[in-house]
Amino acid sequence: MKTLIVTAHPDPESLTAGIAELVRAALEPGEVEIADLAAEGFDPRFGAADRHTYRVGGEFPDDVAAEHRRLDAADHLVLVFPVWWWSMPALLKGWIDRVFVNGWAFDVDGAEGGTGMRRNLGGLTIHLLLVAGDSASTYEKHGYEQALETQVRHGIVDYVGARRGITAWVHNSERDDAEGRRIAVEEAVAQVAASVRGA
Repeated sequence: MKTLIVTAHPDPESLTAGIAELVRAALEPGEVEIADLAAEGFDPRFGAADRHTYRVGGEFPDDVAAEHRRLDAADHLVLVFPVWWWSMPALLKGWIDRVFVNGWAFDVDGAEGGTGMRRNLGGLTIHLLLVAGDSASTYEKHGYEQALETQVRHGIVDYVGARRGITAWVHNSERDDAEGRRIAVEEAVAQVAASVRGA
C-alpha cells in the first residue's frame, strides 16, 4: 500500500511542512512519498496546453503526466495544506486544476451528443489535513469548515470517484500556545494515520 502526501507551502520550515513529515513518519515503514509542490517547482498555471488536454481528454503535458504516474501508484492521497482566505493555497488548487483532468481523473462522453461521464479514481482514497489559523468555533460560526469540506470532498473527491478518507483539522495554528498546537498536530496526524492504515 502506497501513500502520496501532497503539500503546498513556500516555507520549508512551516508548520504545514513539519506536519507532512510527521504524517510520513507515522505511516512508515509503509511506502510513503511527499510531493512538496513548492520545493519541486510545480507550475500551477492552467495554460493553453492544459486547455487542449481538457478539450481532447488526453495529450497531457509532461509535468502533468509525471503527477499522474505518482498518483497511479498510490492507494492513498493525503493533502496537507494551510487554509488561506478560507480555501487551499493557489499552488495546490492549480495542481488539482492541471492534474485531475478529463482523460485521466474522469472521462466525458461527448460522442454523438452523449452526456455520460466515467469517474476514474475509484482506487484512490483522499484524506485532508488542514492547518487553520483561527479557532474551531470561528469556523463553525461562519460555516467555513463545512464550506471547505463541501468544496473539496464533494466537488473534487466525489467528482472523480475517489473514496473519501478522513478530514483532520489543526485549528489555532498561529496562536502563541505551543503545547496546544503540539497536541492538535499529534491528534490530526494520528487520525490520518489511523484512517490510512484502517482503510
